[in-house]
Amino acid sequence: MPLTPAQVTRFLKSVHPYDALPLDVLETIAPQLDAWEVEQDFSIYDLGDALPGLFLIYEGQVEITDENDVVVSHLGLRNSFGERGLLRDGKAVTSARADAHSILLVVPSALFSELLDTHDVVAKFFNRGRGPRPQQESLATSPVDTLMARNPATCPPETSAQDAAILMRTRKISSLCITQGDALHGILTTRDLSGKVVAEALPPSTPVAQIMTSTPLTLSPSAIGSDVLHAMMEHHIGHIPITEGNRLVGIVTQTDLTRFQAVSSAELVSAIARAGSAEEMAKVTAEIPRLLVQLVAGGNRHEVVTRLITDIADTVTRRLLTLAEAKLGAAPVPYLWLACGSQGRQEQTGVSDQDNCLMLDDAVTEADMPYFAELAKFVSDGLDVCGYFYCPGDMMATNPRWCQPVRVWRDYFAGWIAKPSPEAQMLASVMFDLRPIGGNFDLFEDLQTDTLGAAAKNSIFVAHMISNSLKHTPPLGLLRGFATIRSGEHKNQLDLKHNGAVPVVDLGRVYSLQGKLPEANTRARLKAAEAAGVLSPSGARDLLDAYDLIAETRLEHQVALVKAGKAPDNYLPPADLSDFERSHLRDAFVVVKTMQSAVGHGKGMLS
Repeated sequence: MPLTPAQVTRFLKSVHPYDALPLDVLETIAPQLDAWEVEQDFSIYDLGDALPGLFLIYEGQVEITDENDVVVSHLGLRNSFGERGLLRDGKAVTSARADAHSILLVVPSALFSELLDTHDVVAKFFNRGRGPRPQQESLATSPVDTLMARNPATCPPETSAQDAAILMRTRKISSLCITQGDALHGILTTRDLSGKVVAEALPPSTPVAQIMTSTPLTLSPSAIGSDVLHAMMEHHIGHIPITEGNRLVGIVTQTDLTRFQAVSSAELVSAIARAGSAEEMAKVTAEIPRLLVQLVAGGNRHEVVTRLITDIADTVTRRLLTLAEAKLGAAPVPYLWLACGSQGRQEQTGVSDQDNCLMLDDAVTEADMPYFAELAKFVSDGLDVCGYFYCPGDMMATNPRWCQPVRVWRDYFAGWIAKPSPEAQMLASVMFDLRPIGGNFDLFEDLQTDTLGAAAKNSIFVAHMISNSLKHTPPLGLLRGFATIRSGEHKNQLDLKHNGAVPVVDLGRVYSLQGKLPEANTRARLKAAEAAGVLSPSGARDLLDAYDLIAETRLEHQVALVKAGKAPDNYLPPADLSDFERSHLRDAFVVVKTMQSAVGHGKGMLS
């Protein structure tokens, strides 16, 4: 069916990013697009074919398969495909087949390149990497919603001055917002109580409506830190309510500004290093959600944010080891405390449990074991107090199985490699992420090198590890949708940990095993795999971009929860994402699925 330029223009106006282009640009490019009418099962292009341009579905449905003929996506109306190959060398990196009678618009390669070069909105849409994030590192440029206290203390206008004073004393605060429902009517400060009630000898029963500051200066959530600073200095005030319309959503005080400046990973590490108990450290680690918000607002990349947060967990662990030795006495033999899981990979976010173990010098005796049992209990209990909750799978040093001499650990790894049962695969997956935290690091060095070498040589074990790595799949549904959780507390949400980050973590572990690479961090593993020739440059680039987007989406979701006064988690409703964000996140999942297919077929994306 022939399409007129007017029909094409009208269609482009309904598709992002073309909807953001001026009408005259659309009218110029519309006649340059080719319309292909194809029947069901028509092969649009095969892997390696030279691409005529970017394909855009006007009508119908298209199936995309990878180099192993595994279906990675079903596309429908308004979806684009072919851009990955165009952005490389112009050759298709997948195959495309019509699932039904379809009409496809083809943006010629030269025109596609011209649009990328001349229109930022097009370049941004097709750039699957995140690129540099805007920097907002200072107090002055930070958004108000990263500074303000949410759910500020309030009372109605008829509250007595005495009751208001009692509330402020109980809450240890210096101001109250006076509200009726959500509407802000005024603000009451300790200065009002002293200057208007005490100084003028008003009765304690005086309603706060008579002494409050009516119509106080407010700011909107779109304000930045400099707006707060300037307003406080100009008007000689220390409290600024944050409102949307007349609805109170938060308050910023001088205390909040001081706290914001004081919350840094270095400050938290310093405070933990001086703490005398787990309870003191818990007061410090309670600031981690605020630190997470500040780090993300500051434009830091996800690998920097998670590294800084993990550094705090490492410091807590080492401080607890020091306190344990102070209580129990010196260890009878050298030992090494190691972390696995997200702490081992230096990838902790705003929500983490603990995964750890103890390696003991081979000189240890049965008589020494009660000491290490007490040491493990002291440290694991302390970590739990600090918010690093006990591992549900009991992968902790308090489990005697994971508190053993080095010779036993060697036997563990040798057994897992020789007989890769499902449990052995699971345990090996956890234990290949080990990272020394405190104690004698020499106990681990030879063990890691020898284990990696033995594992890489055993093709059956590697095959089982690859199979195990494919159990976590990206949440891809049919027709450009997501496969969300089907039931339970998190129904219709995406699990950004187990179906988002973990599939890439598993791939990174496989690559490190194939290349005998010592790195534990996922991003470092992917880069090392590329350098070692285990992963092709194009495969590494695609997977790194996909991982970056998934990991940063996860952090941004956790930050949004913290800002809303909730505990961070890994469950994201797709409706919280814009169409643009959903499109890019799904493309990232497609890349991960493609890489899983390549590893599953033993190709390692080396083409």
